[in-house]
Amino acid sequence: MRFRIRHTTRYAYDGPVALSHHRAHLLPRPHPRQTVHSAALSIEPGPEVRQDGVDVFGNPVSYFALQSPHLELTVQALSEITVSPPVPPEAAGTPPWETVADAAAASGHPALLEAAEFLFASPMVPRAAGLRAYAEPSFPRRRPWLEALADLTGRIHRDFAFNADATTVATPLAEVLRLRRGVCQDFAHLQIGCLRAMGLPARYVSGYLRTLPPPGQPRLVGADMSHAWISAFCPGLGWVDADPTNDRLVADEHITLAWGRDYDDVSPLRGVILGGGDSHNLAVEVDVLPLDPL
Repeated sequence: MRFRIRHTTRYAYDGPVALSHHRAHLLPRPHPRQTVHSAALSIEPGPEVRQDGVDVFGNPVSYFALQSPHLELTVQALSEITVSPPVPPEAAGTPPWETVADAAAASGHPALLEAAEFLFASPMVPRAAGLRAYAEPSFPRRRPWLEALADLTGRIHRDFAFNADATTVATPLAEVLRLRRGVCQDFAHLQIGCLRAMGLPARYVSGYLRTLPPPGQPRLVGADMSHAWISAFCPGLGWVDADPTNDRLVADEHITLAWGRDYDDVSPLRGVILGGGDSHNLAVEVDVLPLDPL
């Protein structure tokens, strides 16, 4: 599938902002299944300082600073990409999950050098009590790795209710496990925590999921949303992406922006400001337009 993506973020402040510094992960990263044809980030008002590059995980990242008073900030990312579906491996033919965990624990295992940093606790995915206990029913002895991954993905989808009002970006993982509700970010953190608790490398992926209007209804421009899912590593297969919010392995309708240890590594836009009054209004619009005919 070929897509054109527009992601617009607008801040309106109660008072003048004298100085602000920001970091943006808003441009899609290329990878073997994703070709980036064009990608551009526009900022208004124009920043006095801007640096574009890649972060430690290889994601496109932009740092910018506004040093003149401003009442509004608009950041817009425009991209055009092609996403190819993965070739799904035969689940029963994947190695037992214990074999993958043993390989991950082996010091210097060549196939796991990249994956090693995704074995450990991270700021938003700590070693929370109860993660291993929740995960274990999906990991009976000698079960093929991909069967276990798919089972865990499905259990999270069934056991946890999607509720945008139940959590915030700062809700601890232990609280999500207790509440049994949250959003895609929470479910991704939960699955990553469960996999790491079983000794399996897993990383957080941010991006978009193409959405379709109800039958007979027009497509609403700007009504798409950011999304998050997970990627798990198996020697010989590489990284396999799974979406616990929707109980599926990732295909060609998932568009990758960035990956890291958790949301904190790849939040779309973050920053600090000096001034701005007592509050601000935030508006985000995302438009994922398929360019290929259905």
